[in-house]
Amino acid sequence: MGMQSSDDRPRGAGDGPESSAENQEDRGVPPSREATHEDPWYDTLASGWGEPDGTGVPAAAVPPARGEWGGADPRARDVYVEVQRSAAFQEVRARYRRFVVPGVAVFLVWYMSYLVTATTAPGLMARSVAGAVNVGMLAGLGQFLTTFLFAWAYARHARLRRDRAALELRWDTQELTRGRGGAS
Repeated sequence: MGMQSSDDRPRGAGDGPESSAENQEDRGVPPSREATHEDPWYDTLASGWGEPDGTGVPAAAVPPARGEWGGADPRARDVYVEVQRSAAFQEVRARYRRFVVPGVAVFLVWYMSYLVTATTAPGLMARSVAGAVNVGMLAGLGQFLTTFLFAWAYARHARLRRDRAALELRWDTQELTRGRGGAS
């Protein structure tokens, strides 16, 4: 007896008479080379490259380049440039830089000091703290801890200092774009 699948069809181990093509012939179903939507291995996202698109004409093998699409309306581009030059956008970018630049600098100094200490002072890193736990292990775990702390601090800073202003800029941009007859 073979294994049962979730849809109550018998499934074999893949090496007996109940495998693939023979199994289909036994049930009176001719073997097919085309994948169906029930096939769990059929990747629908990868389909469509060079295959007919329903009109009988093969689909384009490569999507058109950015400039060939017709692009955004020039007036819509002006809206985005205008928003980028606005004081509100510059303030959001400045808040981002004021947090990220010092944070990355501190983290890189801490990481590089860990690496340099591990390579130049192995005796210090091998010093026992408690049982089998040594300074190197604690410093390595400290790297993970500071990574998570930095990610938490970044998300908190973004939520409290930038997200609301960025959302307002997004809405303003959409309203301006629609008002000037740009993207829908």
